[in-house]
Amino acid sequence: MTAFSRTLLAAALAVACAPAAYAGKPAAAPDALADPALSARVRAEQDALRAERAQLPAYFRQAYARYPAIPAGTLEALAYVASRWQHLRPAASQGHSEMPRAYGVMGLYHGEGFADQVGDAARLLGVPPSRILAEPSLNILAAAALLDREIGRDGALRKPDAEALRPALERYAGFAKPAAGAARSAMADYARSSFAYDVLLTQDRGVAGQNLGEQGIEVPARAIAWERAFDAPALVRLRAPLLRLNADADRIETADYYVDPDTQTLRSKDPKLAAAASTDYAPALWAASPYHSERTSYDSATIHTVQGSYAGSISWFQNNPDHVSIHYLVRSSDGQITQMVRENRAAHHVLSHNKTTLGIEHEGYVDNAAWYTTAMYNASAGIVRHFCAKYAAIGCASAFQGPAGSVVRVLPASVKVKGHQHYSGNDHTDPGKNWDWARYYKLLNPGGSTPGAAGTVATNGTPLNVRSGPGTSYSVVGTLADGAGVTIQCQTNGTSVTGTYGTSSIWNRIGSGRFIPDAYTYTGSDGRVAPDC
Repeated sequence: MTAFSRTLLAAALAVACAPAAYAGKPAAAPDALADPALSARVRAEQDALRAERAQLPAYFRQAYARYPAIPAGTLEALAYVASRWQHLRPAASQGHSEMPRAYGVMGLYHGEGFADQVGDAARLLGVPPSRILAEPSLNILAAAALLDREIGRDGALRKPDAEALRPALERYAGFAKPAAGAARSAMADYARSSFAYDVLLTQDRGVAGQNLGEQGIEVPARAIAWERAFDAPALVRLRAPLLRLNADADRIETADYYVDPDTQTLRSKDPKLAAAASTDYAPALWAASPYHSERTSYDSATIHTVQGSYAGSISWFQNNPDHVSIHYLVRSSDGQITQMVRENRAAHHVLSHNKTTLGIEHEGYVDNAAWYTTAMYNASAGIVRHFCAKYAAIGCASAFQGPAGSVVRVLPASVKVKGHQHYSGNDHTDPGKNWDWARYYKLLNPGGSTPGAAGTVATNGTPLNVRSGPGTSYSVVGTLADGAGVTIQCQTNGTSVTGTYGTSSIWNRIGSGRFIPDAYTYTGSDGRVAPDC
């Protein structure tokens, strides 16, 4: 990259609005897509989790006091990425996944193919590992000790800002390292970068304390200067949906990079530096797993919950002793998709059925419904609709739509979209009791309408301009009356707008080349309700 390009790129990345801030939207009406019985049970479970989280803010404060080098908000973001603020207590056999088990609110690994973070922290703190596994206060302190050690290795000034933590976060991640003498793996580096990115993204967007699964703890939004945390090639590889630009033109570019105005992501003009893309399904990134074999047919789609994080799963599916793998992996926070095995090959995820099915893993844990976001459901359903359109034997109308459960329940071969727990010869029980099959079926079979989140224009009587892009500098392509219903296909960041629901930089795409500001859109949520554009 030329010096001139670097200067222009830095300027473009720096033209950022403040992160979204809401005055608060009224509670949503009952979700028409959701299973009512499941929704009621999930609310009761989240109430119980809220009580469990009551002491966590005090434990975080104690950790910051002991390790003042850690920037405020970092530990809460780490815990959110690892566990959604739930103290993980995995059984000796998970019954869901072969991934290394993660423990506690900080999701610390205890070996089993990944680093022994629990053992390392026990030595740093001078306490038995069993206490770190069992006690949330020590689990948080253990993570703080590990991160503080990595910050010290960078020789950072006390106290580093969040952007400067990226190398320490990558080392902290705890994923498998190359064997002695083995070449450094670019894919392993990508998994660690993805972990650091997810932690920083949580701080960039913030997490409101009143949302489902997030009660009792809040991560205030703090705009991350992404060009300081990652270099431009890394931002391209991560396909980071984060560039908040107030552009007068449809395209901002330098000699080497440009910003896609629809997705607000950084793209490289050099094909060699572009994000590795799937050749099977365009929205997906590509990160190859070495574990695959010959397939015989395309007969069904299998839905999984991975019992782990998105970045950790990428690492595991590239290097594990059981040679397990998956075709697609979906991230909870924004629905990002990574493909790891080509569709014309069999991934190793459902034993004797590997050669005939296509598999999708979903980030998260079966015991906490907070992982199953609208963005995740929409992204996952998009993959399956792609299967149904491409392979004659897989029909979306034949997807399972019964109640969720936590036991093995073998379904007939005529059910073409189903969970891991629905196959013969398997003892896994995912996606589990919190996967909303009724919602998923409706997303797979939208009846000709475009799936997405429902919204209502709220302007107190004034018509709302519809723009050609996510910002007030884009041309007006129409208007909507106050009270008009819309379907939000996806959301992206653009010009900050102050409206009925406060100030927000989120824009809602309601059609091809049609955007409206979220600040004037009632959705029943103070957060995002649709995938990133």
